[in-house]
Amino acid sequence: MNNAQALKARRQALQAIARGFTGGALLSGFAATGLTGCGFQLRQSADLPFQSLFLNLPRQSALGNDLRKNLASQSNLQVFTEANDLATSQVVLEVLSEVRERVVVGLNASGQVRELQLRLKVKFRLRTPQGKNLIPEVELQQQRDLSFLESAALSKEIEEAMMYRDMQVDIVQQILRRLAAVKSL
Repeated sequence: MNNAQALKARRQALQAIARGFTGGALLSGFAATGLTGCGFQLRQSADLPFQSLFLNLPRQSALGNDLRKNLASQSNLQVFTEANDLATSQVVLEVLSEVRERVVVGLNASGQVRELQLRLKVKFRLRTPQGKNLIPEVELQQQRDLSFLESAALSKEIEEAMMYRDMQVDIVQQILRRLAAVKSL
C-alpha cells in the first residue's frame, strides 16, 4: 500500500510539473507572438548608402580600431585607409578629435576624491572626396559617473577602463547610425 501511495504521489507531482511547463511554454509563445505583432525586431547592421569609404583617423586610436572593425564588417562596404585610395572612395569619414577627460566632481571632508566624471568627446564629419559635406562637423559626447575610493584604486582603474570602453562602443554605434541616415551623395 505504501508503494501504491508513493507511485500515486509521484504521478501527481509529475502531472503538476507538466502542467506548469505547458503553461510556461504557452505563455512564452503568446509573448513572442505579441512582440512580433507590435513590430519589434532586433537591431540589424546599418544599411549604408555608399559602397566605399575612406577612413581618416589616427592609427593608434582605440575608437578608430572599433570603428574600423564595425565598418569592415559591413558586407557591401569597402573601407580604405591608405592615402592613395582617397580618390577611389565615394565618401571620406574624418575623425577630427577624440578627447578623454577625467573630472573630479566630489571631495570628502579631508579633501580626497570621492567621485569622478569620465567624458569621451569625438568630433567627426563625412564628406565626398571633392569636398561636399554630407554630415557637417559633429561632436558626440558620452559621460559616466564613477565613485572613487583610495583603498580600491586598482579596481576603480579597471572600472574606469571598462566605462571608457562602454562609451566608445556607444559612440561608434551612434556614428554608424548617422552614416546610415545619409540620404544622397
